[in-house]
Amino acid sequence: MGGVLTGFAIIGAIIAAGYVVGRTGLLGPHAQFVMSRLAFFVLMPCLLFHTIATAHIETLLSPMLWVSLVSAVTVAVVAVLVFRLVLRRSLATTTVGALASGYVNANNIGLPVAVYVLGQATAVVPVILLQLVVLAPLALTVLDAATANGGGWRARVVGPFRNPIIIASLVGLVCSALRLEIPTPVLEPFALVGAAAVPLVLLSFGMSLHGAAPLRDRSTRPDVLVASGLKLILMPAVAYVFARFVFGLDDEDVLVLTTLGALPAAQNVFNYAQRYRAAVPVARDVVLITTVGSVPVLVLVAALLHP
Repeated sequence: MGGVLTGFAIIGAIIAAGYVVGRTGLLGPHAQFVMSRLAFFVLMPCLLFHTIATAHIETLLSPMLWVSLVSAVTVAVVAVLVFRLVLRRSLATTTVGALASGYVNANNIGLPVAVYVLGQATAVVPVILLQLVVLAPLALTVLDAATANGGGWRARVVGPFRNPIIIASLVGLVCSALRLEIPTPVLEPFALVGAAAVPLVLLSFGMSLHGAAPLRDRSTRPDVLVASGLKLILMPAVAYVFARFVFGLDDEDVLVLTTLGALPAAQNVFNYAQRYRAAVPVARDVVLITTVGSVPVLVLVAALLHP
């Protein structure tokens, strides 16, 4: 348990440092934009390629993938029912609410948690592949139809495969499936560059917290509270139930899957909402609230389930 708390302390310290950097304006007004693009287009692809290419394919395509899928779909269905039948929201707002409820931040927060807390970066790989290759295209197709915006269905199908994180993950997956022995001089640069991904994204996220003020809009508060509650409470609970009682996984895998379910809503949800001009305040506030709220939830999960 001490190692888990140490891991969270490391993450918190780096996020706090990023907040100070953002508050003081040390790196200038465009620093967060540059850092996020550097992480997305260079650092994370290197980290994921190295991690997946050197992992056993059985580890990546395991029952953990199916538990993650069932958890995400279950929470999304509940969110759709609440947003449509109870809150009477539009299809676009409902889609954003469902995404915010079940689409986890497997990159910016998931990777650091996997590295520092779970001790295995590959733990988030199935979730990343599932979200970027399956869930995101489906949700964006619905948003495209609901708003008549975003480039059409062809762009929705082809778009994910232009994503550098997906490309790196798929190439690494092919290397893992074929059991290719990549020479060290070729592989090591990916390891060195990828090692910078985790601290950089934590610093960038800490910078983004400066000036944030959630729940300012009263009309969207029910949406934000519903999506945040589903994300922080229902999703880890569903992941635990399916991992423990349906798939019968061991204690370590149950911890990993419950932890992944407790991750906050992904910042990609906010990006999607901005692109389609749909429920932007809801997406923004849910990302912020679940990011802050996930810390005590993750600590509780680790305290209760850590082997």
